Amino acid sequence: MSLSQTLADFQASAAQCDSLIANCHARDAAGQPLLPIIDQRQIAVAAFLNLFRGWEAFLEGAMTKYMAGRKSALGRRPRKYVSPKDIDRALKILIGTGRYFDFANHENVKRVAFLYFHDGRPFEPHISSITTDLSDLRAMRNASAHISSTTQASLEAVAARVLGSPSSGIELYDFLMAQNPNSFAGETVFSTYKDKLLVVAELIANG
Repeated sequence: MSLSQTLADFQASAAQCDSLIANCHARDAAGQPLLPIIDQRQIAVAAFLNLFRGWEAFLEGAMTKYMAGRKSALGRRPRKYVSPKDIDRALKILIGTGRYFDFANHENVKRVAFLYFHDGRPFEPHISSITTDLSDLRAMRNASAHISSTTQASLEAVAARVLGSPSSGIELYDFLMAQNPNSFAGETVFSTYKDKLLVVAELIANG
């Protein structure tokens, strides 16, 4: 699979997430929701988790392909310090002695990018440009997967900063579907984070 296809897969995944959110909020001819609110909430959060998983899959695909010598979507090859014979070996190098590589941890991604590629390119400086957003996304992912005071506090802190108002007790669905006050187009919080990931993914895939 090429870097172009890896990017296309992530773009398709993001589009499917948009479709899920739109469909779960669909209304009938009388303007009534087709689905109960509990279903809407669960589907929208599941769409967010699918987006996050798609981003992790993109990073893994891009990292291992570049390590194995594949060209970027624009035909470029980054300067690298490792030469695994194939993508499976590249993944084993990434995993090392652990059970898996945590692509949700952007600091880990940046660290191995600098270890294996000259100046960390093409992952840097793009990952660093959205460091805060990636930290936010991880806190949101953790809040959806683990119910605890710690994950809730992290979600509330992110929501308060993004929305510009106290967000005690906010749930992930309400934050995702809230209008982002920093968006000139009136996008939801979900859409603004999704768009940033898509931009950075394209920059990485283009090399």
